[in-house]
Amino acid sequence: MKGILFLCVANSARSQMAEGIARSLVPPGVRVWSAGSNPTRVRSEAIAVLREIGIDISSYRSKGVSEIPAAEVDTVITLCAEEVCPLFFGSAERLHWPLQDPGAADGPEEARLAAFRKTRDELRRRIEAFLARL
Repeated sequence: MKGILFLCVANSARSQMAEGIARSLVPPGVRVWSAGSNPTRVRSEAIAVLREIGIDISSYRSKGVSEIPAAEVDTVITLCAEEVCPLFFGSAERLHWPLQDPGAADGPEEARLAAFRKTRDELRRRIEAFLARL
């Protein structure tokens, strides 16, 4: 495996958390990226809930799909549930993990953080299972 790309629309929460988690778990030499079709900004809640498990994504930024070196990606994992996921035109294995956008959670800060924690934990579970089968 050369590289894993996580895709969603805004590249602000799900894909950013997946990138951070995967980078902490992949073997040396495997590259990890995230991108979106309409990149915005990394959500502060994503940064906070990854910090809780010892992963720092505070320097990450939202990126467009065109910024990713397609020739280095051999696995693309889309994370969209309720929206249309971006397309990746490179040659790669494609997986789809439909996860609700935690950024859509309303209410007080603790309720929003709970939604981000739920997504974080599900991403970590799926990424660990994916890497275990390699």
